[in-house]
Amino acid sequence: MRRPSLLVLALVVSAAGACGRSEHRASEQPPSQEAKSPAQGNFHGRIYERNFVFTTLTKDSALIVPWLFTSGTRPGAVDRKVRGYLARGGAWEAFYDQEWQTPPSRAPWRILPHGSLRLVVGDQDVILSVLFEEGPRRLDLELANSLIEWTGTRGQQFNVREASVYLSDRRIPGIALEMSRVHGSDDADPGDWAFLVSGDSLQMVLENPSVTAPGTKGAYRAWARLDFRDLSWPNLTVDWSDVRAYQPARQDVPVSWSVKSEDGDLDGTLQVESAQIRAGEGSGPLLPVDALFTVSGSMVIEGRTYPVRGLFRHVRP
Repeated sequence: MRRPSLLVLALVVSAAGACGRSEHRASEQPPSQEAKSPAQGNFHGRIYERNFVFTTLTKDSALIVPWLFTSGTRPGAVDRKVRGYLARGGAWEAFYDQEWQTPPSRAPWRILPHGSLRLVVGDQDVILSVLFEEGPRRLDLELANSLIEWTGTRGQQFNVREASVYLSDRRIPGIALEMSRVHGSDDADPGDWAFLVSGDSLQMVLENPSVTAPGTKGAYRAWARLDFRDLSWPNLTVDWSDVRAYQPARQDVPVSWSVKSEDGDLDGTLQVESAQIRAGEGSGPLLPVDALFTVSGSMVIEGRTYPVRGLFRHVRP
């Protein structure tokens, strides 16, 4: 059994004690475009998205753990939503799903512990662990060294880190994406994104900064760490190869995609293996969709084919 150091224990207690405060240090620095003093910044109507996605690197023990954090500012409060999932063997378990409000904050982007959710924080407010513990059930996502970081044109931040998941006392090594995005109430809704891996050779992020129609030329961006090299594609077209009807929202959702870069250096396909889909609320004939897919497929980079798998998040307002 692991025995946390006294420093880690102190950090956990500190994070837990901060649960009811409007501000605390259980988060890293804010998104770059929001690094303003209180006098400069007006955070009303802004939505901060923060996600951690863990995946194993070996195909025979594929396991994915997404943590999804959202905080939205409005006069008098910050609305917070957190979801945690465990996907393995084609099945999804939603082990944490909470919404709550906190008082207005000068740092609404900071993620907070709540209930059975705890955080462990290191130097410079770096998140070291996202911990769920409820009775005998325990899932601990531990985040270690950063392998590579990327920043999008709208200030999106993507950080690929060494990581492990502990299920009870069983350690499962892997890798994790830590990402953050922010948008205002007048901005276009943020679009889909994916985190893909091919063993320890390739880690890739696909992202659409805003919701666009399938196949919109150059709408996506992609970044990859390939055999310690840093690659990027600023103009990527991602199209839906096949869809199925999702009746609760009266919308079609993709079940496969084609991926192609403008320069031809990247060409790939992805297929859904399992899905966790939600329909939102609304008055129109079409309701919002928020879907998480485990996916597999292949990416051809510079003429070489890499089998990939990972998580694809699909959203439609």
